[in-house]
Amino acid sequence: MDLKKIKAIVDLVKDSGIAELEVTEGEDKLKITASGHHIAPAPHISAHTNPTNHIHHIEHTHVATAHNAPVNIESPTVEVATGNKITSPMVGTFYRSSSPTSAAFVEVGQEIKVGQVLCIIEAMKLMNQIESDQAGVIKEILVADGAPVEFGQPLFVIA
Repeated sequence: MDLKKIKAIVDLVKDSGIAELEVTEGEDKLKITASGHHIAPAPHISAHTNPTNHIHHIEHTHVATAHNAPVNIESPTVEVATGNKITSPMVGTFYRSSSPTSAAFVEVGQEIKVGQVLCIIEAMKLMNQIESDQAGVIKEILVADGAPVEFGQPLFVIA
């Protein structure tokens, strides 16, 4: 793998924000992992690679990383309305309604009761209804319909 290809791949990883990428070209393998605030390519050498290719490959990888500035990976800051937050109990996909043609379970400004269904989170092809554990008024819906959510991620603000 030549230096230009390695640099292009490193730039692609930096620009896309992906955490890890592995590229195989013939017997050469290149694994790029974003760790902390730096992206560091780590060469993977197959058992069939001869020693001279191994040294050449490492030199190219080193040169490619030496010229790259650190990548600052930051989460965007989002202002959230004050109030109690209802968070996701699992990783999955957030849905505001039971089907694309159905009305949303809740809307901003709507009064809700304990046990009322607020949304669905799809996880491993299972549709999990998320119910409110408190009564109040929906102040803000923090996730877009169809967006992926993480465990503990705030979904709603209730006052």
